[in-house]
Amino acid sequence: MPDTTSDTAPESPVETHSARGPGRILVAVYGILALAATGRSILQIAEYFDRAPLAYVLSALAAVIYIIATVGMARGDRKSTRIALLACTVELVGVLVVGALSYAVPDAFPDKTVWSHFGSGYGYVPLFLPMLGIWWLNRARSSAT
Repeated sequence: MPDTTSDTAPESPVETHSARGPGRILVAVYGILALAATGRSILQIAEYFDRAPLAYVLSALAAVIYIIATVGMARGDRKSTRIALLACTVELVGVLVVGALSYAVPDAFPDKTVWSHFGSGYGYVPLFLPMLGIWWLNRARSSAT
């Protein structure tokens, strides 16, 4: 009888289900934040770039990270979940660093951006959302294995 447990057998895809149940709400919140951050950063770069170029470029970067996290969570396969987890981790580091810098160097952040002042302009959602995203993605990933 042939050995069917060979290392050369293709791995069956394991869905993490990150976009099911409460994950749907998380995907929706990320999607809304992605749209809001994208719109705000485009406006700030187009109209006020000279006032705070670093702040507005970081805001655009945040928008891209939110888009990546949203798509990764919505797709829910193993690779997408890993990408979403990385995006949430970068997001958390970004909001902590930019939040601290916006208080330490207020002249560099004259207007509110998505991560400045730890996301106060967005009700501090940018501060807590990546923690929730990381928790949810790890939970979905561990339940899939």
